[in-house]
Amino acid sequence: MMEFESLNVAFVIDTFLLLLIGIGPKIALVPFLDLTTGMTDATKRRVRRKMLATAALVAALLLVLGGLLTRLLHFSPGALGIASGIILLIIAVTMVLGGSQGTGSGGGHPAGGQASGAHPAAGHSVVGRDPMQVAVFPLAVPYLLNPAGIVTLVTLSAEASSVGVLAVAVGVLVVVLALDVVVFRWATQVSGKLDASRMLVTEKVFGFLLAALAVQLVLNGLSDVGVIHLTAGH
Repeated sequence: MMEFESLNVAFVIDTFLLLLIGIGPKIALVPFLDLTTGMTDATKRRVRRKMLATAALVAALLLVLGGLLTRLLHFSPGALGIASGIILLIIAVTMVLGGSQGTGSGGGHPAGGQASGAHPAAGHSVVGRDPMQVAVFPLAVPYLLNPAGIVTLVTLSAEASSVGVLAVAVGVLVVVLALDVVVFRWATQVSGKLDASRMLVTEKVFGFLLAALAVQLVLNGLSDVGVIHLTAGH
């Protein structure tokens, strides 16, 4: 797990990379493109804004109140890591083993239809739902703000050694959220021109990487609660 005892370049880089995985655009991008297929441009923009605002608000609350929640609910960051790793592994397995049909972003099916098992969002029924509800779930949580991000934010809140550490974490979070805004704004504009097969391949590859991250979260959690001992470098 990360160390939050002092501020240095390694801390900033590690925090940025963890938050880029935990609340960055990659996991949510393909589901966003697919679930907004057939929507008008105005509706897509509303979904995008709602998704980003919801994820940002929840992330800010976790960063501020995460430490308090661990004490009130009597769970350790290690226990949270185990639970989050299991959930992230489920998402990753769905990404890797989902069906091979194209996503809606490339026009692989009629407008307004949903790809069958082509991405993790396939496990959530969105037919007939308000687009703003879809923006909140599953897009904002658990795809944009995913379990890895929840673990990072709560651990930062619970174990940060000073206000300065939290302030730097807030700054890094703002940078990552700004990147999200840029990526999803671009995705809204070019969604009709993206190659569905290439998006699907990148999703499968990233799913493998997420599975490895999920296993590492579980291992770190087990180590934190004293069940196992990880050697240096793990």
